[in-house]
Amino acid sequence: MSETLKWLDWAREIQSLAHTSLHYAQNPFEVSRSERLLEIASEIVAANSEMETQEVLIAFTAQPGYITPKVDVRAAVFRGGELLLVREAMDGRWTLPGGWADVGETPSLAVEREVQEETGLTVQANRIVGVYDANRLPGELPLYHAYKLLFLCEPGDGDLRPSEETSEVAFFPIEELPSPLSSYRTAPRHIQDAIAASNDPDIPVVFD
Repeated sequence: MSETLKWLDWAREIQSLAHTSLHYAQNPFEVSRSERLLEIASEIVAANSEMETQEVLIAFTAQPGYITPKVDVRAAVFRGGELLLVREAMDGRWTLPGGWADVGETPSLAVEREVQEETGLTVQANRIVGVYDANRLPGELPLYHAYKLLFLCEPGDGDLRPSEETSEVAFFPIEELPSPLSSYRTAPRHIQDAIAASNDPDIPVVFD
């Protein structure tokens, strides 16, 4: 991690430890100390970003209990030697379809739902390509720590169409993939691992 982003790593760790301590606090003094640590973590983020302290504090306190990484699911869908990609409406960049898993879903159901919602195509998750630490990327990091699960999916029925989250949806030849990528969602490494898994069903699962 670059030195300029170390502040975010510290803030996330302080937030996680403070939130866990608050969950297990047994007296008002422990509660007060934990709440102050949450404020400090929020002040660190606010001092190094365009967010206000109160805005960060609300985000940091939204999830009760023991803090764990969020889970992002992504699908690599190949058809006739082409790969399915979507253009994110939020940043105008390209990515494998996917998003946050919902509580109560199995990981495979989550990725199948995300693909259908974002592209109109039904798919079946066949295998895991890789399990990644989604925050191990150069450049600015998101506020939350997350893991990424990348699935190899078989295409089914449905007509391709964009959604509220995607402005374009299409299959692209492997040699002619569009750019730039929405790196927090899909990095070149993820696509390379997906191509390798598609070409060799016996290749081991990749993991961080």
